[in-house]
Amino acid sequence: MNNRPIVIAHRGASGYLPEHSLPAKALAYAFGADYLEQDVVASRDDELVVLHDIYLDRVSNVAQKFPKRARSDGRFYVRDFDMAELRSLSVWERFRADGSAVYPNRFPVGEGSFRIHTLREELQFLRDINTSTGGGVGCYAEIKRPAWHRQQGVDIAPELLCILAEFGYSTRNDAAFVQCFDAEELVRIRVELKCELRLVQLIDDQNLPSANGLARLSASVDVIGPSISQLYQLRQGKVEPTSLAHDAQRFGLHIHPYTFRRDEIPSGFGDFDALLEYFVSELKVNGLFTDFADLVCQKLDQQR
Repeated sequence: MNNRPIVIAHRGASGYLPEHSLPAKALAYAFGADYLEQDVVASRDDELVVLHDIYLDRVSNVAQKFPKRARSDGRFYVRDFDMAELRSLSVWERFRADGSAVYPNRFPVGEGSFRIHTLREELQFLRDINTSTGGGVGCYAEIKRPAWHRQQGVDIAPELLCILAEFGYSTRNDAAFVQCFDAEELVRIRVELKCELRLVQLIDDQNLPSANGLARLSASVDVIGPSISQLYQLRQGKVEPTSLAHDAQRFGLHIHPYTFRRDEIPSGFGDFDALLEYFVSELKVNGLFTDFADLVCQKLDQQR
């Protein structure tokens, strides 16, 4: 298949193993993902940690191990724990406030022996496994809540870029992307911090850009990362594209939508295969965030 979309392992092989654990990253690598995603937050001692949220209480046993360390909102924050404490926690499959699994048919909640690790540790792992296999899998890092982190006394963007550079990621030709929902932060990264890496504007319902907004974005970013639902609509039961993909492509922006899940098929699609077919063949997206890198790679290989 010409112009094959890249496969981005969303938090690793999180359809099968607890998200952002190193075993989940290793499995995604084995499945053939092109990039492994790293969500980045800061610990109390300013270590950059790979974890999806600024919170710990939906993916770990923090409430059992440190029951008195919640903030006034009842949540447990990564920023309130040093790295030694974070390493002592068990990472679990994501669960709700009542303890039930967000995805009931995935790895059982509360089972296994998985740990939190730093960004440096993950990038070292990625370097080592690329060396041992002769592979070229890249990293796809997200700066989580940069303004909130600054309020908490740490500016994570410069440190993230420094760590990426340590591992050889500093130009647009390197196998790395940096993503963020905060458009102002991405402009700062491009202009003030002089980052040459490919930048990705993540999009949710709160920051959905107009065509003029996409034109402005194209001056600082290379890719948009919208949710699946923002790229299509249902009219009389028929799937039709919104204007977002066309407008983005018109301004030279690539499109990496999130998140393709076998166990969460959006309305309008009969199964996972039909979902992938539409986004790859009809919308011609350039990349796909997925919890199931194996299934996406299999689908793309069939189309070659």
